[in-house]
Amino acid sequence: MARDPVPTGPDVDSVSVADFGRRAVLAYTVARCPGPLRAALKERRTALLHAHFGVEGVYAAPLARALGVPLVTTLHGFDVTVTKSQLLASRKPSWMNYVGWRGDLFDSGAAFICVSEHIRRRAVDWGYPAERTVVLPIGVDVEAIRPTGVIDAPRILHVARLVAKKGTDDLLRAFALVRTAVPDAELVIVGDGPLHAALNDLATELAVADAVRFLGAQPHGETLRLLAESQVLCLPSVTAANGDQEGLGMVLLEAGASGKPVVGTDHGGIPEAVTDGTNGFLVPERKPADLAERLVALLRDPQLCDQFGKAGRNLVRERFDLRRQTDKLEALYRTLT
Repeated sequence: MARDPVPTGPDVDSVSVADFGRRAVLAYTVARCPGPLRAALKERRTALLHAHFGVEGVYAAPLARALGVPLVTTLHGFDVTVTKSQLLASRKPSWMNYVGWRGDLFDSGAAFICVSEHIRRRAVDWGYPAERTVVLPIGVDVEAIRPTGVIDAPRILHVARLVAKKGTDDLLRAFALVRTAVPDAELVIVGDGPLHAALNDLATELAVADAVRFLGAQPHGETLRLLAESQVLCLPSVTAANGDQEGLGMVLLEAGASGKPVVGTDHGGIPEAVTDGTNGFLVPERKPADLAERLVALLRDPQLCDQFGKAGRNLVRERFDLRRQTDKLEALYRTLT
């Protein structure tokens, strides 16, 4: 179920508000009116609704009531870290409705899943009922992602949407320092976003453009291939001006499953996937020099990369395995239906 058009395949039955025309989309977006979506889901004998992000939860709340089914909402990050004033200032109808109707979601939601302990703390601060929140990260298929071991190329991979929260500008400044210590180091950036042009300009200004590859958004399989061919993953997330923070970062889990060490910031949910000195390094936000020091330490020490990589895979297998996390989610569903 979605507001936007959704592709339907042989194993996927989907329905979107967009299927019913522009008037239905406007009624749903502006007034949260379920309209024909209610009939479509009732025909499918829907037993439970699961919304991703609090914004979608607000839209799903009246629909769940109309169907008489429980509503589960997963909170990922911006929905409980961006300030209410900033959400209102965006003038986006969906974000404004989220702020205005959040009390309805708090009252009617059966359960609120948080992708990390950090997000649960922020959710409770935001007003979500603590007794109905549960920490349940989305897992990765550990068995489908095979570790590739240490590679010879001193390649750093950064996978992120190019927005302020991801700290890509700090990584570029750190990489300029890395190049003085490891002249053949390379930085590969996967992802796109509004800061793409500015970051390209920054790489040129720092005289590292020839060693930085901006690949844009890539299919998941290609991203995993690039991860396998890199020596270290770097995710130096920061708190954005509007308060937005990292919920957890799926790429951190994929790096662990791939047996790759991580250098990240002590920020948001990152420390729940990266233990400093065990499967990677953590540095304070907005400290490019510290970031560079830790990256150089790994690029120069293949044995340490291997040690951290093995520890990372063990951590992901124990705490973030997709099958185990899916079992937990299904168990939660059973308690509500």
